[in-house]
Amino acid sequence: MIIKNAKIYTMEENNVQEGDILVKDGKIAKIGSIDEQDEQVIDAKGMCVYPGLIEAHCHLGMEESAIRMEGNDVNEMSEPLTPQVRAIDGCNPLDETVVNACNAGITCVAAGPGSANVIGGTFLAYKTHGISIDEMAIKNPIAMKCAFGENPKRVYQDSRIKTRMNIAAMLRETLFKTKEYLAKKENGEQPAFDMKLEAMIPVIKKELPLKCHAHRADDILTVIRIAKEFDVKVTLDHCTDGAIIVDQIKASGYPVIVGPALTHKSKFELAHNSFKTPKVMNDAGILMAITTDSPVVPQEYLPLCAGLAMKAGLSEMDALKAITINPAKILGLDDRIGSIAVGKDADLVICDGSILDPQHTVSYTIINGEVVYCAQ
Repeated sequence: MIIKNAKIYTMEENNVQEGDILVKDGKIAKIGSIDEQDEQVIDAKGMCVYPGLIEAHCHLGMEESAIRMEGNDVNEMSEPLTPQVRAIDGCNPLDETVVNACNAGITCVAAGPGSANVIGGTFLAYKTHGISIDEMAIKNPIAMKCAFGENPKRVYQDSRIKTRMNIAAMLRETLFKTKEYLAKKENGEQPAFDMKLEAMIPVIKKELPLKCHAHRADDILTVIRIAKEFDVKVTLDHCTDGAIIVDQIKASGYPVIVGPALTHKSKFELAHNSFKTPKVMNDAGILMAITTDSPVVPQEYLPLCAGLAMKAGLSEMDALKAITINPAKILGLDDRIGSIAVGKDADLVICDGSILDPQHTVSYTIINGEVVYCAQ
């Protein structure tokens, strides 16, 4: 496949260039002036080509469209500690929400459990075209979900959780038990098999980050405190109050996934919800991505959310980075996706204008070098 005469937003150092893109065997083979012949040519004259968009935190495929309990597999609310559950077992790629995302140019998402539980289970990253989640997955697991603040308190207020103190204590206890369990295994002992602790071993070994739902400033600081205490990797997801404690977040070194801001302030934790927060994080030099938290905001509106962050002060290029290369870096997938570079997956979106403009039309979505959506 050759894409000709395009305005190419590479998200690399040479951010914008005019030219062609050669795709071979699902990868980007060349960028520039292409003289080769190919039986499939897309004339993109007057169009913009971007890397496929990436969502670093969502529940796409976990809560299905136009259905209630039968299609809702986001939260396993039987108990507050469920590290053993896996998003891949509850994700339905045949739901129309996944198709809508693909058609809008979102080519890869990190999806998984919601924020009801202190520890909710593992996320996976998958491409948004296909019928088998096993074949669509590009990294599974990719993170372990955990949550702080109002949601676990609300869900378990009549049973096991009354305060933020107990949320933190439950997480700490699980981390302590996992360290002890792992030490026994490494010393040649045979502790009784514990599926929950087995699931947490990659967290302790820093092979998986904790994906931490935290809106309020005090909850964000609790995440940082526990992460430093146990020397584990974390991402700060939602980070609604991030602007209040930007210096502390910067000092922590942890990346942030900001949003969703295109929502009603439905609870106290969202009092400072704002499209201005991405700029504050970015200006501080913090690695920042934007989230829809779909289905909270439909997945196809990821570029709209980035556009609204731009309207609130974020530069165009930084808004684009927040939905391409930055989430790829946060997910540890930037060697494959997130920018247009030779050797990377040929995940591309071709638009008739700026993808941040709500009046744009996606003309083509390309995943792994295959045209999976065409507006014509």
